[in-house]
Amino acid sequence: MSIVADATSFRQILGHYPTGVCAITGMQKDGIPVAMIVGSFTSVSLAPPLVAFFPDKASSSWPKIEACDGFCVNILADDQEGLCRTLASKNPNKFDGVPHHLSARGAPILDGALAWIDCSFHAIHEAGDHYIAIGEVQALDIHHPGAPLLFHKGSYGKVAPLL
Repeated sequence: MSIVADATSFRQILGHYPTGVCAITGMQKDGIPVAMIVGSFTSVSLAPPLVAFFPDKASSSWPKIEACDGFCVNILADDQEGLCRTLASKNPNKFDGVPHHLSARGAPILDGALAWIDCSFHAIHEAGDHYIAIGEVQALDIHHPGAPLLFHKGSYGKVAPLL
């Protein structure tokens, strides 16, 4: 038996596939940092080094990030669920009290994130109710070793080793 791919079924079934959680950050022209949380992030190419994420067209944060000179992907650690919820909020001052420093290109790097990838915009494509935002990697590093924050079936979780 198969299910018709309505939005609810699509979300429920694809929720069975766990994803990592990333904070996409940027610095607006007025010097105010901006962020959005995504679970859809992937590498695209090694030469040139490209990555992509998929912002919702209805996102209120996406237009702010798109207007930045570039963006930084912050791979969140499994102890950063609270930070994730803060940056996913509609609070206009969501960076208040959030420890971070700036990349050489000026995008916020979140303290405690596992790794960061600083990018310039390479291309943006429409894809249904989302965009495909492709970035060319300019710099990247492991901030600290650890385990990633995961999202699975509507909940946050962490990696558990197989016995």
